[in-house]
Amino acid sequence: MTAARSDNPFSGAWLDRRSSARAESDWLAAALAEAQTRFVVTSGTRHLVRRAPRAGIAFLDAAQQLVREAQPQQFSLLGWYREARCVLLEVAPEAPHIPADAAWEELRPLLGDLPADQAAILACARALAIWRSRHRHCGVCGAPTQVRNAGHTLKCTDSACASEFFPRIDPAVIVLVSDGERALLGRQASWPPGRYSALAGFVETGESLEDTVRREVREETGVLVESVHYFASQAWPFPASLMLGFHAKASATSAGGGVLTLDDELEDARWFSAAELQGAATTVLPPPFTIARRLIDAWLERVSGAVRP
Repeated sequence: MTAARSDNPFSGAWLDRRSSARAESDWLAAALAEAQTRFVVTSGTRHLVRRAPRAGIAFLDAAQQLVREAQPQQFSLLGWYREARCVLLEVAPEAPHIPADAAWEELRPLLGDLPADQAAILACARALAIWRSRHRHCGVCGAPTQVRNAGHTLKCTDSACASEFFPRIDPAVIVLVSDGERALLGRQASWPPGRYSALAGFVETGESLEDTVRREVREETGVLVESVHYFASQAWPFPASLMLGFHAKASATSAGGGVLTLDDELEDARWFSAAELQGAATTVLPPPFTIARRLIDAWLERVSGAVRP
């Protein structure tokens, strides 16, 4: 297959998921029998990676002792990567037989160094591993769950219940609000000094995405939004979000210089001109690998024809 590229990290069809293959009873035997199968090893929220000659996944093959000694329930089929099976192997932190040139690392600090295709693979692996670790028991009756469907389904082991559970995804909106001349950004107290970003929040039960955008902006800053336009999405496996990006226009009343009313989530919020975002040394924008930064850069390019380096 031809991988589709995307400007959003964690995005792009790098994995050929072939979901129908998950139902094959011999999928694991086939994966272990194929010399080209790539095994991605995860322990909790950390992944086995190599830093030399460049940062990347420490792919293992079926001949590695760590793979040979694992139990079937430790494996999940991620899909096909570069025409070879790609399989997640979850192990304990103290697992033996780790390659000497590999180490455990969290995904977020790696994002500036990983190739885009491997970042997408680890995003999938991380989200799947976290979901499985948090659903070891049935949410209906409390009985233990059992891995099915090549790691993508958990089924209650109580035959009287037999409930099935599927990977959880939490939709969240992230929005850059503009009045045409300025962009509205906020900051949380826990962020690095000077950091400002687009506004964000989780979708609540019974809400449309547009409703969520309007509610979150109003709750966090008191600004009313007139129009909402979809921009792009980004998987965000920290632990299981799907970030849905929007541009929105503030109402004339809200953008007229009134005092912003902040909720408990934000330490500060303010309007920024394009010149301020492009040149102010005291304003720290989100990292380039975030959809928040893409929202800001797209707005800057539209209003001034340039983005901040």
